[in-house]
Amino acid sequence: MFNSVRIIALLNACSVALGANGWRMPACSGGPRNMQPRAPDNGNGHRMSFIKDTLRRLFITTCMMTRTTELAAQRLGAGFFLPALFVLRYASMGGLDPRLFAKQLNGVRSFKDEAWCGYWNALAREQLTSIERLLPGFMGTFDTAPADAARAGVPNWHALRDALSPYGKRVVELMTQSESGAVAKSSDGEQASPGSHQAMTALRCLIKAITYYQVSAFPGGSKPRMAAYALSRSLFNELIDIVGPLVGMVIEKHRIDVEGDVVEGYLMTPAGCQRHPLAIITNGLEGTVQELAIPLLRYHDSGMAVFIMEMPGTYAYRQPMSLASENIYHAVIDNLSGHQRVDPLRMGFVGVSFGAYWAARMAGTSSKLRCAVACGAPTHHSFKVKNTIGIPDIIIKALLNTTGAVTLIALGLKLKALSLHERYRQIKIPLLVINGEKDTLLSTQDSIDLAKGAQQGTLKLYPDDDHCAMGHYNDWLDLSQTWMRKHLVPGVSHVHSDTQATEEGHALAPSKPRSAQVNGLAG
Repeated sequence: MFNSVRIIALLNACSVALGANGWRMPACSGGPRNMQPRAPDNGNGHRMSFIKDTLRRLFITTCMMTRTTELAAQRLGAGFFLPALFVLRYASMGGLDPRLFAKQLNGVRSFKDEAWCGYWNALAREQLTSIERLLPGFMGTFDTAPADAARAGVPNWHALRDALSPYGKRVVELMTQSESGAVAKSSDGEQASPGSHQAMTALRCLIKAITYYQVSAFPGGSKPRMAAYALSRSLFNELIDIVGPLVGMVIEKHRIDVEGDVVEGYLMTPAGCQRHPLAIITNGLEGTVQELAIPLLRYHDSGMAVFIMEMPGTYAYRQPMSLASENIYHAVIDNLSGHQRVDPLRMGFVGVSFGAYWAARMAGTSSKLRCAVACGAPTHHSFKVKNTIGIPDIIIKALLNTTGAVTLIALGLKLKALSLHERYRQIKIPLLVINGEKDTLLSTQDSIDLAKGAQQGTLKLYPDDDHCAMGHYNDWLDLSQTWMRKHLVPGVSHVHSDTQATEEGHALAPSKPRSAQVNGLAG
């Protein structure tokens, strides 16, 4: 066991080995590139980058094994130990400036609940205070302790929606943009009134507060983090009540009881009584409904319904994730197929990160699905011990909590049992597989093998991008929407011309033939 003196010595040694700038977060992106240390600009750049990245991963695993991550975080910052996609992920969700968020992340020097949650909760409350200043009717609404914020006062959210009504459906395009990012005009092209402009600013503050509370909740498990999760969800409920009617969507909380557990998701359907194609969407290890729902509101005119749920074993679920969690997804599919606004013959499934594992699995086991999308799926290689080197302590703890494993050995066995390697050929429906070609969290090879193994697999790898292609977040959301509509919505029979199949795999590329190479990685 390393003591504090030894770990400080190790920190100093690694600092020398990596160079003075080896671990510094780039100002433009922070976390998304901190898994790819800057290499010297010379002929040995790639080799040095590889060496630095390897040292970093070994160091992170050493800290995890010796239980010294917290001590190291006091010196290096918590952001050093977080997944590479962390900054872009939450910046995309909340319309945050990535540079600012990276700077904020660099200010956190502990993963302990008091420090971590206290830091992010304070940033969330700053956004709520801004709403109070902007809208007189909200004065004092959020002026309470964090645990009571969701119950404080009765803000007039309907008045906020009325003030936003001149924007019409454009509200979802504007609400995650910066104040200077675009001129806020009403739906008829006229300059928005001062009152509407203030309302839009307040809406942006609301989304930022939702995001900061979600960061505070990352990755779940403890009471303070679950309290932040509840606050984020409570504010999200207000958001959908504001935005839903403006974009012509019916957004309802949908509860499904199954096998001693409860699925609490959100069903988003176009207004009216017509039945619509449905996409069931699930995210990963520490993702939430609100993280997926906010960007998906942009697709209100797609003609599709969407059901968004969190992955079994995470956050509010009672039971750990296991192979039996497949039954939860089957129950969700069965339940929604009987909904009055869902067409049971046109249902698809979308999964992100660990949720993409379930998208692939359900694509091979559910007879009711017509197509599926898997973005950043772990399926086989990612579950091997050698691919866990560099996974930070906080993610390992989240995996232990999600799977119910008590030891690392038990966790390894549970993950190994999830392998889909022998099941790829069971996937007969069209499957779109998406990822960045340089996934630093999971194995890109899993995405390649999955697309090649599925009978109708199609692969999209984004060049020089990371796990779940967060650098191309809006691009792959657009692509997956277009692809799902092609397979589920009558009269839609093509994919946009800029995503036609190519041999390189950088654009949308069918994964056949099996002997082909994709982005330089052998299948």
